[in-house]
Amino acid sequence: MEQVQRRMDVSERRTCRTLEQPRATQRLVPIRPDRDQPLVRKLHELSRRHPRYGYRMIAALVRREGWNVNRKRIHRLWRQEGLQVPRTSGKRRRCGTSANGCTRRRAEHVNHVWTYDFLYDQTADGRRLKLLAVVDEFTRECLALEVHGLPPENRTRGNERVSDNRNRVLS
Repeated sequence: MEQVQRRMDVSERRTCRTLEQPRATQRLVPIRPDRDQPLVRKLHELSRRHPRYGYRMIAALVRREGWNVNRKRIHRLWRQEGLQVPRTSGKRRRCGTSANGCTRRRAEHVNHVWTYDFLYDQTADGRRLKLLAVVDEFTRECLALEVHGLPPENRTRGNERVSDNRNRVLS
């Protein structure tokens, strides 16, 4: 605001009217009260001691220690200081060690873990397609992609053909 006034050599009133700013906002110089500094230090200390607590729980702890503050003031200071509760990590999938278990195993080398999935689709003329995809989990290579709507015996034949090429039997 002062730069515009100096550069254009106009009054504060005209500058405020041009920039659509209330004059009162230009006169008020915000003062950061030093009375909040001890409270801010306390908030940092408590948030380090209790990292999973949010501002409401920290406010309760501060009040328990004898501070006379309300939740809104704690929330304002919490936001100003950039304090946050760390996000929780997502659900982790288990990687089991059972040889024949249903748990998910992480692939350690080629041919260690194969996965298969059935996909269903439909042609333009309405015929249904059933696809079997066999993938090596380590290399993410698609070992087989069979398109059929035939009985399960054909699935076994397709797996035998893949296992002959990879020297492994799909279980």
